[in-house]
Amino acid sequence: MKYIFLVLFMTTISFATVEQKKKHFLDLFVPAITKVYNELQNEYKRIEYNIKHSKNIPEIKMLMKKYKVTTKKELLKKLKPHPKSIALAQAALESGWATSRLFKKANNVFGVWSSNKNEPRVPALLKRGNKTIYLKKFATIEDSIRHYYKLLATGRAYRKFRNERMRTNNVYKLIKKLNNYSELGNEYTRRVTIVIRYNRFTKYD
Repeated sequence: MKYIFLVLFMTTISFATVEQKKKHFLDLFVPAITKVYNELQNEYKRIEYNIKHSKNIPEIKMLMKKYKVTTKKELLKKLKPHPKSIALAQAALESGWATSRLFKKANNVFGVWSSNKNEPRVPALLKRGNKTIYLKKFATIEDSIRHYYKLLATGRAYRKFRNERMRTNNVYKLIKKLNNYSELGNEYTRRVTIVIRYNRFTKYD
């Protein structure tokens, strides 16, 4: 998987144009991320309640099998969604504030690669050697966001992120655990932090 990184501001773009681009992005992504986050948060709260009160045990066992965990605590780690501000910042960086070719052609917000020739996908403009790179095509923006949340909820590279998420809702502490999200490592988490702070994205949490 490779992620697309774009510069936040370009000197050739006027301030008014930058603000218009941001407004368009927020009009698209605040409702979409809020919708997905609410879905996930509602499920998390329901399962947390059922675990606490020993209700719907068959469903809990089914979810534990689905998420490949052996304890209820680990299940909750994989179900709890992270703050919307982080998703917004990553979406802004990865989609070029909703202007990237990949986003426009495939609703692929986060630069997700595809290795399955039977799924909807589009070729990337760049190749790796002589090999064509394909990127996953999503039916909707919400589907792309759901895939992103699932990736962070289940990927082995994000175990420290999930552990931190259960301890705190502090966005800036959580971001530090996302250095494995990109080949840029700590530079990537620095960029995400800047986007959140500069644009005051925490107001959406």
